[in-house]
Amino acid sequence: MLSDLRSYLQTHGRAPLTDIALHLQMEPDAVRPLIEKWQRKGKIIKLEGDDNCGGGCNKCDPETIEIYQWSDERPIKFHP
Repeated sequence: MLSDLRSYLQTHGRAPLTDIALHLQMEPDAVRPLIEKWQRKGKIIKLEGDDNCGGGCNKCDPETIEIYQWSDERPIKFHP
């Protein structure tokens, strides 16, 4: 499952939790531990956004605005 999650986000760049869960055929709460594992390794970042989606109605499902992005940046190593 971890490799499926990696492949999905590498292909799509970023995606909401609901789309990731749908792709993996899992419940969003079951996907979060997989995401957290990649977050600890520095490969997935959660994108910060407005709590109200900019529309002000506050009726969005929080999982639709919980967006994650694959980050394949490697630290730059300087050699003296």
